[in-house]
Amino acid sequence: MRSKGADVDSKRALDLVVGSFALAVSAPILLGVSIGMRFAGDHGPFLYRAQRVGEGGRRITVLKVRTMTEGSRGSGLTTRGDPRVTRLGRLLRRYRIDELPQLINVVRGEMSLVGPRPEDPRFVDLSDPFQRRVFMAKPGITGLAQLRYRDEALLLTGPDFERRYREEILPAKLLLDAEYLEMRSMWVDLRILVQTIGAVLR
Repeated sequence: MRSKGADVDSKRALDLVVGSFALAVSAPILLGVSIGMRFAGDHGPFLYRAQRVGEGGRRITVLKVRTMTEGSRGSGLTTRGDPRVTRLGRLLRRYRIDELPQLINVVRGEMSLVGPRPEDPRFVDLSDPFQRRVFMAKPGITGLAQLRYRDEALLLTGPDFERRYREEILPAKLLLDAEYLEMRSMWVDLRILVQTIGAVLR
């Protein structure tokens, strides 16, 4: 029988090998995006450092390409047609290019390629046993919840969209994350990675 420790080691090995390769391949893309931002007149910081709940409920700094106007404030959720998102930012979000810097988090060991979604601390309640169970795991760039709710912004409508997120969308995503944690393996991770690539290309 395969031990839990061996599964953890295999998952970390997959993260390091695939994450390092993907980061090397992504470097020219990110360089091109940086140049494109400057040509578009955006001279703000290239990276956005988002506070998220990581493994063990600890906060981590997740790296993303900044897609909003510099100094934007407001909700931690992005709605459809959000005026804070730049024109280039919409394109980056559509093809998930803004998430490529998270590969650095993966190589560092703060995130995994596949795992529960790294959530904004404003929406996390670690006093809830179910939430605490999910957020004890290492978060991932992609996963069952990320695939199912790839177009989450389309669901965030109306004046009470944050309440809808807390009461309807987040619980549904946590159920998917819990489902993943029950069946996770290297082969499950590889299947989710292939599905993610297919979803982005579509």
